[in-house]
Amino acid sequence: MDLFKIFSISGSGMAAQRSRMTVVAGNLANTETSRTPEGGPYRRRDVVFRSVPGGGEFSDELADLTEGRDGVQGVEVVGVKQSSRPPRLLFDPSHPDANGDGYVALPDINPMEEMVDMMSAVRSYEANLSAYNTTKTLIRRILDIGRNS
Repeated sequence: MDLFKIFSISGSGMAAQRSRMTVVAGNLANTETSRTPEGGPYRRRDVVFRSVPGGGEFSDELADLTEGRDGVQGVEVVGVKQSSRPPRLLFDPSHPDANGDGYVALPDINPMEEMVDMMSAVRSYEANLSAYNTTKTLIRRILDIGRNS
């Protein structure tokens, strides 16, 4: 495998996980948001990923296809989808957004679930960063070997 292709793949993974962390942070920041510009409470969001070719040479991609090998894949963010979970209702008749029965519709966001999602995104980011740095070290060592020979 082309060592420089690893940079592209790791970079795409880091960018995708950064987007995921941003969305999770937004979910955590809006756990008590009862009113949005669209109307109603904030809706939990999730990032949707898809695999994409690793950005190699055309001849490498063609060889992978003709020999039946799965090509190296990176990842990209396709979009952000809103949750279809119904809001949770909290009885608070003094709240300005309370309905006629005194209930306020709040986002159905579980902070523990969001923190686990955030930790998973951070670990995935760190794994991609580690692969990136290891590849960088390998390239430096290869150059040193060539220089000393």
